[in-house]
Amino acid sequence: MRRLYPVSRAEEPLDTLEALADAYAYPEASPTPWLRANMVASLDGAARHDGRSQALSSDADMRVFGVLRVLADAVVVGAETVRQEGYRPARVREAFTARRAAAGQPPAPAIAVVSASLDLDFSAPLFTAPVTPTLLLTGADAAPDRVTAAKKAGAVVVVAGAGHGVDPAQAVAELADRGLRRLLCEGGPRLLAQFAAAGAVDELCLTLAPLVTAGGAPRIMNGPMIAVPERFHPVSILEEDGYLFTRYTHSHRQSHQHG
Repeated sequence: MRRLYPVSRAEEPLDTLEALADAYAYPEASPTPWLRANMVASLDGAARHDGRSQALSSDADMRVFGVLRVLADAVVVGAETVRQEGYRPARVREAFTARRAAAGQPPAPAIAVVSASLDLDFSAPLFTAPVTPTLLLTGADAAPDRVTAAKKAGAVVVVAGAGHGVDPAQAVAELADRGLRRLLCEGGPRLLAQFAAAGAVDELCLTLAPLVTAGGAPRIMNGPMIAVPERFHPVSILEEDGYLFTRYTHSHRQSHQHG
C-alpha cells in the first residue's frame, strides 16, 4: 500500500499492520467522542452490489477494515446491515492485543447495534458469543418483550432516544458515558445518513473501488438530506491494486485531525 496524499509523507512505509494502524490512529487531542465512518463505494457511487458490500471489497479493503476495527472502542452499525451482512462479534486480533491494552481497551471492540424495533436474532453469535458484550441502542418506546429477550441473550440495552427511534447525538453521548469514545460507524447507508444529518460524523474513511455496477443500489448515505452541504477536508489518500482509501474530517473537527 502506498500513500498518495499528503505528498510530504509519501515515502513513509505502510507495509505492516502496525504502520497502517499508526496512519489511522484516532486524534489524541479531541476533547469529545470521535465518530468515524468506514464505507466502500463503486466508481459510480453504489454502496452495495446485489444487496451486500462484500462484492465491492478487496484484500486491501479488508485489511483497512480490520485495522479500523481494532482501533475502535465500539463499532456502530444499523440493524438492517447486521441482518444483510450476517454480522458476527468482533474478533480478537493477537497482533493488536498489546496496543489495545495500552490504550485501556478490552481485547476486541464492542458491536453497538442501532435498532428501534429490536427485530434481531438473539440466538446468533453476535449476542451469544461476543468477546465484549454487544450493545443495543434503541428508543424509550422499544417493545418491552424485545428488550427482555435482548437482555436475556446477554446484550446491553442502551436507551438513546425519547420515542421509538434513536437520536444519533444521544447515542454517541450514551456510548461515551460508558467509556466508548473512539467510535466506528460501518453503516449501512440509511443509518450513516441519519448520523450525518445530525452532525454526528466527525470523519469519513471511504474506499473507492475501481468497479462500476450500475443498477439502483444506495449511495453510502441514503437518507435525510442535509439542508446545506457540509464540508469535509482530506487527511490522507492511500492506494493499492487500484483501490483508493480516502480519509476526510468534518470542517468542525479539522483542528483535531491526525494522519
